Amino acid sequence: MISEKPKGKLRTGYTTGTCATASSKACVLAIINQEKIESVSVDLPKGKTITIIVQSCKFNKTSSKCSVIKDAGDDPDVTHGAEIFVDLSLTANVNQIEINGGEGVGIVTKPGLGLEIGKAAVNPTPKKMIIENIRNVAEELLQKNGLRVIISVPKGKELAAKTDNPRLGIVGGISILGTSGIVIPYSTASFAASIRQNLDVSIAMGNDIVVLTTGGRSEEFSRNIIDLPDHCFVQMGDFAAYAIQQCVKKEIKKAYVAGFIGKLAKLATGVKQTHVKGSKVDTNFLAEVAEKCNASKSVIEQIQKANTARHVQDIVKENHVEGFFDKICFEVYRQMRKHSENKVPIQVMLFDFDGKVLAKYA
Repeated sequence: MISEKPKGKLRTGYTTGTCATASSKACVLAIINQEKIESVSVDLPKGKTITIIVQSCKFNKTSSKCSVIKDAGDDPDVTHGAEIFVDLSLTANVNQIEINGGEGVGIVTKPGLGLEIGKAAVNPTPKKMIIENIRNVAEELLQKNGLRVIISVPKGKELAAKTDNPRLGIVGGISILGTSGIVIPYSTASFAASIRQNLDVSIAMGNDIVVLTTGGRSEEFSRNIIDLPDHCFVQMGDFAAYAIQQCVKKEIKKAYVAGFIGKLAKLATGVKQTHVKGSKVDTNFLAEVAEKCNASKSVIEQIQKANTARHVQDIVKENHVEGFFDKICFEVYRQMRKHSENKVPIQVMLFDFDGKVLAKYA
């Protein structure tokens, strides 16, 4: 069951790893007590304990199957509402707990993720959570038996298509994730982790050139121009400064920076994080750029009064302000080089909304 969204403060949720842990613990308790489990308490990695409702529970004396509905709180997580199942069975391997993925849990096919290639994409922290929570209640059971835990997500394959898993080389389903067990709404930390992970995969695959894009469309347009493997395309979103700093840390040899006028206009002024709520397009700055390109006074005034960066783009194109987009790219280049301490060669590309390159600078 998913709790209703409260008014006011954003609501936290819990990770797929926490859901798998809850389902696993419910399975063990169902076998031990031979009764249906309605809810379980889960011990999280940082010392907190939460109670989670169990959606379904079937059992006999040697096996059980339980599920939990993933609740991501108010985070826009594609796995929100997914049902996370665990099939648990007794084995002859006394005191051993085996954990694997079933239907809808992805298989790792590329290095750089800290997971074994060919194995299920179940991260170390969720594995540890599952083992510790099971051992807390199954000490006596484990004296005579081992346990096999199979995690499955029936809709996992279709959900994975909406994540970065395919580009990271995780095929056939979602990952079982979580470092704290809790999902923070609109988590900066999770986006940052995604950037780092994408870079790690690129490096592990032997690629030290990446394309940092502001989103899905700029990535799509970049692919038409730059011939690199999927894992080299990194959606940095609003975290441009962070992304290029990570490129420095991971010794990336070259980074393309690709996007549209809205985000790049912000980057050109030195904004490090370009979320619409965190920064606005500076039309006075864009008017100054137009002035340097010898735009007429009336055009400059139109730009100052423009509603959006896209509106500015239209004004510039309609009035043939030569060199305007080149100067925007140059300023983005200058700022991104500054963020990288001049350690990463950069090429900036500015697209229009049909995928045409308006300008580039390297």
